[in-house]
This record gives sequence, C-alpha cells and structure tokens, in this order.
Amino acid sequence: MIIGSHVSFSGKQLLSSAIEAISYGANAFMFYTGAPQNTVRSKINDDYTKEALKLMNENGIELKNVICHAPYIVNLANNKDESKYEFSKNFLKGEITRCHTLGIKYIVLHPGSSVGIERLTALDNIANALTNILEGNEDVTILLETMAGKGTELGINIDELKYIIKSVNSDKLGVCLDTCHLNDSGVDINNFEIYLNIFDREIGLDKVHCIHVNDSKNPLGSRKDRHENIGFGTIGFEALYKVCITERLKDVPKILETPYINGKAPYKEEIEELRNNKFNPNLKELF
Repeated sequence: MIIGSHVSFSGKQLLSSAIEAISYGANAFMFYTGAPQNTVRSKINDDYTKEALKLMNENGIELKNVICHAPYIVNLANNKDESKYEFSKNFLKGEITRCHTLGIKYIVLHPGSSVGIERLTALDNIANALTNILEGNEDVTILLETMAGKGTELGINIDELKYIIKSVNSDKLGVCLDTCHLNDSGVDINNFEIYLNIFDREIGLDKVHCIHVNDSKNPLGSRKDRHENIGFGTIGFEALYKVCITERLKDVPKILETPYINGKAPYKEEIEELRNNKFNPNLKELF
C-alpha cells in the first residue's frame, strides 16, 4: 500500500518533510511549500533536497509518491478583479517552478470558487488559466482536487472536472480524489467502484494520481467539507480501507489529511490500521 500523510515543510524543507513521513512509517507524503494561507516562500535549499532524496531512498519513499499541495489563496475561477486573477496564475506558476526544482511531479490544486460570477464562466476562467500555466516547460502535473461543494466551489462532480480537463487538453492535468469531499458532494464511498466506473468512462482513471483518504464529520451530500479521523466519521473504516486497496488505483499514493488529536498527529497509527485492516475504536484515547 502506498500511503502517507500531510507533513510539514518548515525548517529544513523537503528533508524535514521526509523525516516526519518516515516517523509515521509512510512511503508517501504531501506538503505545502509554505503556509497555505499566505504568499511567504523561502528559497529552495538544494542541500536539504539532496539530503532528503538520500534519506527517502534509504527508507523506500519514491519521489513519484511525493505530492505538493497548492495554497488555498490561489483562485483561478474568478476574474472580476483582473489583478487578483493574474496574481493567482503567477503564484501557481511559481509553485510549479518550486516543485520542478525539488523534482516533485504532482501538485494538487483546489479548482477555485466562482464568488458571484456565472458557474460556466468560472469553469472557463479555470480552463483558460490552466492552459496558460501549463505552457511552461516544467515536468509537473496539476491535479484538480474533487471538492465538497461548500459555498461556490467548483470541481464538485465529474462533469465539472471533465469540462475543465477537456477544455485544457493537456497531459499535465490530472485529478486528486478526496474521500471526504466526495462524500460531502454526494458520492457514496460504499459504492466507490461504481463511481470509478463512471469516472473512467467520462475522464479516465489514468488521470488519477493522488487520493486524499479522509473520513467525514458530515452526512452524505452535506456540502460542508469537515474531515474526521479514519473510522470515526460517516464514511467508516471499512469503506476507506476498500478505497486504499482498490486494485485499479493500487499504484496511486493515498494521503491522510485527518485532524490532529489533542494537538498530536495520528498518522502513524492510522497508516498502520489501514495497512493491517484493523480499526482501533479507542484510537483517540491514546492521545
């Protein structure tokens, strides 16, 4: 099972991320290159990167299973303020350059929110921005994340993702499935294989390069986006385990973004549970 979690990039950058991932027994991980809510970014330190790659190689973490996540401040859907729209495009280009410097092949992106403009126009804005951004020479693929449907979010169903992907028509555009977001948007994870059949027919499973494995605090179709620890939410352990062992996506890294428990990361324990198909209903009492 290729599985890991969100980890920190602060301190020694990719080296810090790798050390944290290894402490969880992970063979994959995901990080932000800086705080997701702001634009502060430090220069990539090549020495840290070299040390990280050596450590990862020694511990069975392949670089292809390491994912970057774009910051939340990027919104490619709304161009009412042209300067903000251009800023989002340019900042994402910068993040892609940082990924390229690190050797990271995939960056996950929230497609954006329409915020007062017509939905189809917003989808076109995303497609136009991505077409421009992906004209660069960097070998980095943007993964559109499936969204829960909170507020005016876009990318909340297969049709919207398909529209963007077909409009851009680039080999450097794919998808990241998020189980909590799928649940909250109305997809029953108990019927995950049925969803994959539809996805494969409309988009193609070859476009899926990451899965965020999260339980949900919310009922099916609630459109709220609140993650829960594995097995403690409305999706449940069994359904999430089946996602992790889905044969068609066995080579796709699974990344946990579940909540900290009393200020501590539960990722080591949750990764072990999913690897062994053994849920601990008393997990939260350990923290």
